[in-house]
Amino acid sequence: MDETVTEIARWMHDASRIVILTGAGISTESGIPDFRGPKGLWTTNPDAEKTATLQHYVADEEVRQRAWQNRLDSAMWNAEPNAGHYAIAELENLVALDTLVTQNIDGLHQRSGFSPDRIVEIHGTVLDAKCFACGWRGPMGPVLDRVRAGELDPPCQECGGMLKSATISFGENLVVADLARSEQAARESDFFLAAGTSLGVYPVAALPGTALSAGARLVVLNGEPTPYDHLASAVLHEPLGEVLPALVASLNNDFG
Repeated sequence: MDETVTEIARWMHDASRIVILTGAGISTESGIPDFRGPKGLWTTNPDAEKTATLQHYVADEEVRQRAWQNRLDSAMWNAEPNAGHYAIAELENLVALDTLVTQNIDGLHQRSGFSPDRIVEIHGTVLDAKCFACGWRGPMGPVLDRVRAGELDPPCQECGGMLKSATISFGENLVVADLARSEQAARESDFFLAAGTSLGVYPVAALPGTALSAGARLVVLNGEPTPYDHLASAVLHEPLGEVLPALVASLNNDFG
């Protein structure tokens, strides 16, 4: 791994516009399960996927009730940024890191110290709730307090409409501005790093291809193979909590 890490560090040192895409794999070391891995949330409990599917969520009150209970019990509330998150935050000070696009909804990149204005939360955030009817959006905490107090499917207090987390469910369109910003960043990059993502969920999974088409170099860091591995200049399957700090160390020691 060492030689490959040093090579990746050299590429990043020489790059002028870097984009990083992160997925669930970077937060598993914080105790947040991924979705499709061997021990993933939907692998071990396929029925749980319904709570993240807009069609089922809107049509079935029981699904919404399960979804609110899942949010209440989520490991995200006790999770802390791990070594991988902190390493990416440090990369911001070491290389020409333009944009961090994350598929994660846990807010751990912000808590690790990465600049919020450089982050695109392409799948939204669980830290806020939103109303389908009136468009209200606010902190998730007070809504979860209502669930704890006995409201199984809390309605919007502004209009009585249906609430959900401010995340993008299956069947729900991405925020147009977020997708456009991510696609532009990929087109303008000369180095694209995909970390902890299976690169199987579109349209986000198209971003590495967009970068490659524009002439960028692609590096993939993920525990399992991805559809882009054969197109990448380097691929590593070691834990991100080891690889990313090693990358930071190489930049400091070999190219500082």
